[in-house]
Amino acid sequence: MTIERNSELVSIIRERRAIKKGYTDKKVEESTVRQLLSDAIWAPTHGMRQPWRFIFVDKEKLPVFAKKVAATYPEEMQKNREEYLNEPNAILVVVMEEPETQKQWEENYGATACLIQNFWLLAWEQKLGVVWKTNPHIYKPEMKEILNLKDNEKIVGFLHLGYFEEIPDKKDRISIDEKFSTYTG
Repeated sequence: MTIERNSELVSIIRERRAIKKGYTDKKVEESTVRQLLSDAIWAPTHGMRQPWRFIFVDKEKLPVFAKKVAATYPEEMQKNREEYLNEPNAILVVVMEEPETQKQWEENYGATACLIQNFWLLAWEQKLGVVWKTNPHIYKPEMKEILNLKDNEKIVGFLHLGYFEEIPDKKDRISIDEKFSTYTG
């Protein structure tokens, strides 16, 4: 079986980059994010649990949000963290339901990660830059209060969003030949 190497999907997967800075002033609309999510939720999900939910922070609310998040850091880091969190044009906080069993926790995390990848690829197709951030603040207990999370919810990441003009350089991947083996029993 030969896989079509020139498909649009293969191109999007290989061309996608993390856009960490250099955002334009173009506003990231909530309606755009909702539309992308409405397609991204078709990710695989064990038991159809669909363990995710999302909190959108647009550019207008970002300064207040950034200040609250930065306040969870030691005073000497707060200015830096506040500036950092104000760089994107919007942030999408991805939250996952945490079940009690390890198996279901891992299934939920895997499903949520698949959803994030779907969202990222769909956003890339629309020239909307994304980077999945897992900075220390997502693990701080204060974030549950800031975001009004339930006890059984976990922040999987902050997706920094913004339109861009400059595409970062490609970073090569290790050949699959170095990462693949066949079970021989």
